Amino acid sequence: MSHLIVLEQRLAVCRLDPEDDIPPWVPSVGFTVLTRTAEELSILCDERSVPGNIKAEKGWRILKVKGPLDFSQVGVLATIAVPLAMAGVSIFAVSTYDTDYILVKESLLVQAVTALREEGHVVEVA
Repeated sequence: MSHLIVLEQRLAVCRLDPEDDIPPWVPSVGFTVLTRTAEELSILCDERSVPGNIKAEKGWRILKVKGPLDFSQVGVLATIAVPLAMAGVSIFAVSTYDTDYILVKESLLVQAVTALREEGHVVEVA
């Protein structure tokens, strides 16, 4: 089972047009993810940074899988995603070189932590 840490930062998932430049309001520190595809520019960042005129879904909290994880490990996200799905908790997952981050809506954070602990995961809440 995994060891997860609930981070304090509250995030927003923003959607911009695919040809947009990275806006100046995107933080240069803290948890920030930029993904550009042919269809969109998605920005995941601190919700306090996002202007009111930007299409955004706010209120996300981060559960960080304590890492680093080895690339040969199989099923890490599945062992987290499945119990959360069974508990009715939708997720937004992001992976980095070292670890995985699972985002859940703040309104479902307690439900998510409970479900993960019941499956044997260790969850630290600051």
